[in-house]
Amino acid sequence: MGPEPWKTDKWFSSPWNYLPEIVSGFNLAEEVAVHDVTLRDGEQQAGVEFTADEKLRIATALSEAGVHRIEAGLPAVSPADEEAVRRIVNAGLASEIYAFSRCMVSDVALAIDTGTSGVVMEIPSSHHLIELAYRWPVERAIEASIEATSFAHENGLKVSFFPIDATRAGIVSLLDDLEKVAKEGHVDTVGLVDTFGVLSPHAVEFFVKRVRERLKVPLETHFHMDFGLGVANTVLAVAQGATVIQTTVNGIGERAGNAPMEETVLALLTMYGIDTGIKTEKFFEIAQLVRALSGVGQPSNRPVTGERLFHVESGIITTWVKNVGSEHLTEAFPYRPELVGQSPPQIVLGKGSGLDSIGIWLSKHGINDAETKEIEAILAEVKGRSLAKKGLLDDDEFLDIVRDILPGRVD
Repeated sequence: MGPEPWKTDKWFSSPWNYLPEIVSGFNLAEEVAVHDVTLRDGEQQAGVEFTADEKLRIATALSEAGVHRIEAGLPAVSPADEEAVRRIVNAGLASEIYAFSRCMVSDVALAIDTGTSGVVMEIPSSHHLIELAYRWPVERAIEASIEATSFAHENGLKVSFFPIDATRAGIVSLLDDLEKVAKEGHVDTVGLVDTFGVLSPHAVEFFVKRVRERLKVPLETHFHMDFGLGVANTVLAVAQGATVIQTTVNGIGERAGNAPMEETVLALLTMYGIDTGIKTEKFFEIAQLVRALSGVGQPSNRPVTGERLFHVESGIITTWVKNVGSEHLTEAFPYRPELVGQSPPQIVLGKGSGLDSIGIWLSKHGINDAETKEIEAILAEVKGRSLAKKGLLDDDEFLDIVRDILPGRVD
């Protein structure tokens, strides 16, 4: 990565990220793994339906990108989901395959039968959710957890214990319940689960430290985006020692979705110096695949994978891009587009364009000797037509303007 981790040939973040007074309180693990939940929690987004074939396509793409673990689904949901998990397990992917399960022996038995190596096992953890939403006595949830986790462990599965709504539980009762399950049942890792995305960044360190101190097992993150804090909370948890991050492609998932893989992995790489080993160059391709198969559109300026993320309309920024050239492109962008599989920057024409924008477009058509007054006239017309259209101009519209102002210069 070089002596300046904030500035490489691929990205340019802030040197402040690495100041001693910033990093002195970190407790970073040597390795951080990505556990993808697109095929389970991602599919819980209303209206998202993946077929078994589509799930296998997504899982294959994730594995080829180096994703460490893939949560292939909840076999108990339907025969189709069970089939999808089996096919993914039998596909010979490099990723480790997990199933999702409720704390029920019958669910775990299905997971075992599909051949997965691990199981993410959910149970409500906040007493109010247990009593009001599930209408169970708390003891039932604890007993079910002990029985199901023990059964999974005895049958060779790794157990990632997933306490639903942990961040709205009382910390004392949460830790007591987790410890009881860990001691009387079995827990290999524990999920730091913020089911409703209600944990503030300032509370993350408290959450991580208290769970780690009590259970002394590896911790995994599972943060939702209801208040847009899932990425921030995930990287803060990693800074305090979490070793696995649970994410989805494009951030799809229940309600506002999950922490998106693309943004989280890139933030860890460029701002924390943590290379998860993921091939970030695959991000745009995978995002497009999941967008097409899920039917969930993305904002054109979405971080990392937005289709217009590297389109430049502003005249000021166009001049930056022109002046810095390819060699110093990270003076105009925080990272190079190819780092995430995007195409090189594209200068587009709109109301915000400037003289350099017009010059670049004229050069594309072999016109390099237009006078300043002519370029200004073209720019004025471009701005006016773009505003009237409420959108960018295409090549034909630009050439129509050029023909009017520079007659005979283009066909």
